Amino acid sequence: MDLKPQSVRSCKERRTLAPDTIIDRSLDLLKVDFDPMHRQPSTARVVLSTVVSIVGSLAADAALVAIGEAVFPSTKGYVHFRFSDYSKLTIIGVIVACVAWPIVTRISSAPRWLFLRLAIVVTLVLFLPDLYILKQGQPARAVAVLMCMHLAIALVTYNALVHLAPLRARHRNRDVRSSEAHLQPPS
Repeated sequence: MDLKPQSVRSCKERRTLAPDTIIDRSLDLLKVDFDPMHRQPSTARVVLSTVVSIVGSLAADAALVAIGEAVFPSTKGYVHFRFSDYSKLTIIGVIVACVAWPIVTRISSAPRWLFLRLAIVVTLVLFLPDLYILKQGQPARAVAVLMCMHLAIALVTYNALVHLAPLRARHRNRDVRSSEAHLQPPS
C-alpha cells in the first residue's frame, strides 16, 4: 500500500492513479500533464513556421477572395474582401497560434492531439463574428467565403507548425534521472 502523500508522488506515479478532482480529470481528458517526454521545437523552427504560416495564410485568403468574387460576382468589392481588412486579423490570429504551439508542447505529452482540438475550437469560435454579420444582413455568399478563409488559415497554420516546428526527441542520456542511475545494470 502506498502511504506517500499525493504531493510527494512522482508525476509517473500520479498518472497511474485515478484522478482525484474534477481539475485532474479535466486535465487528464485534455492530455495536459506538464510532463512531456519530448523537447520543445527550436525557436528558429517556430519563427520559420510563423513566417510560412503568415505568408501561406495571406496567400490562401487572397486566393479564396479571388475565387469567391469569380464564383459570386455580387461579392466583388465587398468591404471584408479588402487586403487591408483581412490581413491584419489574419496576421494577429496566426501569431497567436504560433505563440500557442510551444506552450502546448510544454504542457502536454500529446501536443499534436491537443493543438488540433484547440485549432478546431478556435476556428469554430471565430465563426461567431461571421454569423453575427450574417444576421446583421451581410451577403450570405460573402460570409461563406469569410468562413472558408478561417478554415484555410487554420489548416495552413496547424500544418506549418506541426511539420516545420516539430517536437524534438529527448536525448537518452539526459532522461536518466540521478535517482534512477543506480538502477541501471553496469555496461
